[in-house]
Amino acid sequence: MIEVMTVALKTPDSLVTSFFELIQGHHLTAALDLLSVDCEYDNVPITKVFGRPAIEKTLGGFLAECTAYEWIIHHQVASGDLEHGVVMNERTDRFEIDGRWVELDVAGLFVVNESKIALWRDYFDRENFTKALAAK
Repeated sequence: MIEVMTVALKTPDSLVTSFFELIQGHHLTAALDLLSVDCEYDNVPITKVFGRPAIEKTLGGFLAECTAYEWIIHHQVASGDLEHGVVMNERTDRFEIDGRWVELDVAGLFVVNESKIALWRDYFDRENFTKALAAK
């Protein structure tokens, strides 16, 4: 069982960073616990879903196709507090699929309310990702 130390989650920045660390550590259920029950996940060029079960189905289904994945945060800024905060990051999401790595440049926006991520919105170029998936 994975425990997220609440002492480490003192800021919106630490909440979002912990969220990514849990996903990268293959602890999706623990990561989802950091989302509000009705969280909106807006994967801008693809789909928007609401609530933990829908996010788990969408994200879990994709990650299950990967043998490994990394989400590398290059820059991250945050404002506010755990009652109401905003985090923005620029990152490279890497996925190992069929024995090769596919990279995706992403800009993410996270709105934090009442110590949970209430909105997770990712922006990326879908065409570039599709081409990378199709490359041999």
